[in-house]
Amino acid sequence: MPNVVSRFARSWQLIQASCNVLRADKALLILPALSGLATTALAIGFVTLAMLNGILTSKSGSLNVFGPLHVWLFCWYVVQYFVVIFFNTALVGAAIALLNGDRPTVGAAFKMALSHIAAILGYAVISATIGVLLQALAERLGLLGRLIEVMLGLTWTAATFLVVPILAAEGIGPWQAIKRSTALLRKTWGENLIGNAGISLATSMISGWVGVIGVSGAMVLFELGHPVVAVTLLCASASTLLLIVLVAAALSAIYAAAVYHYAVAGVPPTNFDGDLIRGAFARRGT
Repeated sequence: MPNVVSRFARSWQLIQASCNVLRADKALLILPALSGLATTALAIGFVTLAMLNGILTSKSGSLNVFGPLHVWLFCWYVVQYFVVIFFNTALVGAAIALLNGDRPTVGAAFKMALSHIAAILGYAVISATIGVLLQALAERLGLLGRLIEVMLGLTWTAATFLVVPILAAEGIGPWQAIKRSTALLRKTWGENLIGNAGISLATSMISGWVGVIGVSGAMVLFELGHPVVAVTLLCASASTLLLIVLVAAALSAIYAAAVYHYAVAGVPPTNFDGDLIRGAFARRGT
């Protein structure tokens, strides 16, 4: 138990170190913002096309049997994963450059991601296939299928945690990147998972408080007859939630870049405390 507690404590310190890196170059927030805009536009476009083609309203719009909706869903997964992975590759690539002491630009990050576009597309197709298969499994087996879907989904997420840094830094194919990510995972003793979970947990807690304060505060203000102040509070809460999402995405990228850097090089990246990262990313047998 103390060992688990110490691992979470070290991972929290690494998250704080990632925050320090982000403060040094806030331009990293631009990439997740662009990713969010792109995925939102694609979601609206796909839903609109599906409705215009009657896929969502017809009998074929059921997931119980294989049909056009499955094909549509697979295409949506591929496009969505491609966009997300593309922007994440650019973001993590910029984070890796930043940790190496460089000053990356958004243009350079996009250029790097474009140079690996074939591998990114291949990984998107693999991820989409896994997603559709897991969903089909969950539908066929009911509750047991849902449990299997969650377990296999977590395993897949763990095994592929370092795929994006590998695609950004090494430019190898998607299958090779998955195998290398799994191998590197064994070297980092799970701190990458704990740290990423820590970022998600912290983000969820802060977002929850912001949402509660914004909604409840606005309701009280409406009741007291201050609609302008209530709307202002709601807008401020929404803006804060958006900023939290962008910061969380940037921190996850920096964290993944730090894990990858030390797993590969064996030395702490720039701007990270040497003793901290050596202790957190202890290799097997040490």
